[in-house]
Amino acid sequence: MNPAAIFIAAVAVVLIAVLIKAVKIVRPFQQGLVERLGRYKTTKQPGFNLILPFIERIQLIDMREQVVDVPPQEVITKDNVVVSVDAVVFYEATDPQRLVYNVVDFFVGITKLAQTNLRNLIGDLELDKALTSRDTINTQLREVLDNATDKWGVRVVRVEIQRIDPPPDIVSAMHAQMRAERDRRATVTEAAGYQEAAIARADGEKQAAILAAEGRKTAAVLDAEGDARAIELRAAADQLRLEKIGIGEGAGARARLIAIKEAAADSSVLTVEYLAALALIADGRATKLVIPAEFSGLLSTVAALTETARPEDDADEVRPKGGLAVPDADERVDLPPPVSAKDNR
Repeated sequence: MNPAAIFIAAVAVVLIAVLIKAVKIVRPFQQGLVERLGRYKTTKQPGFNLILPFIERIQLIDMREQVVDVPPQEVITKDNVVVSVDAVVFYEATDPQRLVYNVVDFFVGITKLAQTNLRNLIGDLELDKALTSRDTINTQLREVLDNATDKWGVRVVRVEIQRIDPPPDIVSAMHAQMRAERDRRATVTEAAGYQEAAIARADGEKQAAILAAEGRKTAAVLDAEGDARAIELRAAADQLRLEKIGIGEGAGARARLIAIKEAAADSSVLTVEYLAALALIADGRATKLVIPAEFSGLLSTVAALTETARPEDDADEVRPKGGLAVPDADERVDLPPPVSAKDNR
């Protein structure tokens, strides 16, 4: 075999090896730290990159968000309760140069830093406050870790407390307290329900009473209006009837007066008419009866008319009054004739 060919082949193999060693591909989520003879040279961005083989070397740094699991640790709270706490830290690299050169082991460093600050934060809180303040603890721990790891070229995105486990006896006491609290709330809720039901019933009865009273009021008003209307109608009917009766009686009286006048009646007929008028007056509904001043003369006239109309009877005897003796004829005295009302005037 020709030595020249062998040499050419060897050179070609070396060149290919050197070329392969010089070509570096950086993926999109990575950045490459280039060191030349042990010193930092530059940072390569994602894509196709060339380095000097055997003189330079490249270290790829993952720039994606990553997770660090903080192992559980025992922490004493402010009220002297020992609890077990663990957490999860989410971070992402911002400066690969500082991440590589400023910290030896980033995972160990951030884990210890998270445990220390978590112990400090939980130690300042009582157990009940620590159990109900996870968001506050997460925020404060993230701020502390972010400030502490800033020189490492890392940004702490968030911190999450996974568990806060009290001792079994504390857990039992908390369960008992929780049951008592639930029973108390149930009792309070039941009492509030009874109270609301009683108020609702009372309000319903009140509204029913108000509606019933309004109904009775409306019915009474309608009854009163109906009675008033009926009274008005009856009064109008009575008025009309009395007017008609008055008109009829006036016409009748007018006719009688005309008849009496045409018949040239004497005082006896007028006296009879006067008595008939007195009978009508006495039959009325008036509570007072006015008797004319000539009533005594009227009675005398009536007595005279009665004696005139009475037939004479010779058999009549003079009857003494009160058992007195009957006087003789020569002892009797004749009475004067009765005086009429016209003579009195």
